[in-house]
Amino acid sequence: MQASPACQPRPEARFAFHPGENSEPAPQSPRLNRLLASLPQEDYERLLPYLEPVPLPLRLTLHHAGDLEKYLYFLTSGIVVRYYITKDGSSSAFAITGNEGAIGVSSFLGGESTPSQAEVLSAGYAYRLGVGRLNTEFEHVGAVAVSLMRYTLALIAQTTQSAVCNRHHSVMRQFCRWILSCLDRLPTNELGMTQERIADMLGVRREGISEAAAKLRKMGAILNSRGHITVLDRHALRAQACECYAAVRSEIDRLTLTG
Repeated sequence: MQASPACQPRPEARFAFHPGENSEPAPQSPRLNRLLASLPQEDYERLLPYLEPVPLPLRLTLHHAGDLEKYLYFLTSGIVVRYYITKDGSSSAFAITGNEGAIGVSSFLGGESTPSQAEVLSAGYAYRLGVGRLNTEFEHVGAVAVSLMRYTLALIAQTTQSAVCNRHHSVMRQFCRWILSCLDRLPTNELGMTQERIADMLGVRREGISEAAAKLRKMGAILNSRGHITVLDRHALRAQACECYAAVRSEIDRLTLTG
């Protein structure tokens, strides 16, 4: 069954809308989450009483590495990044999630915990579901379970593509992919994030990000100041990005827009 995107403020930004970085948004409809929006009405109404609304302030950690995951978070807005931290303190992101998905997949995959960390990269909102109720849904493998397993495939695809991208593509291409992937989950062409933060998430030197930003600014693709990037020419960014961006986006659409 074909489902509509959860939110479509403009053709290019199809995943979520974005409240102020440090604000606590008012409760939003659970249907703004693409996974919940794709459920048949009967399944959605059965799940609705168990969905707890929660704000996602900037920098909130939803789970640390090794934590027992007690909830599954269905995002309705904002961005959450999944990343690993090495023993020496270095970090590298392998997936970002907006309202196309959920955080806490280990809670239904049997692992209960994960070696990665999940942190709010752009403030938003979510509905969380306790693991007890989630397990009940998986007992009869209905629409909820099927939707979540399909999303997990999309998450695996994103993780795999990120590994390939980090190994084979230039910092410029990675930087453009990152900006585009974030903007897909925001309502505007503005991204509130420092170059240092982006460098940490990509696992590259800040100088590399600064050089890439300078080149993009020179060609008129972006404007940037400390902690803020405005995209002026999205087509120019797509031309500079590697094929990983389109590949991941296509797979997310394929697996989360169909039932």
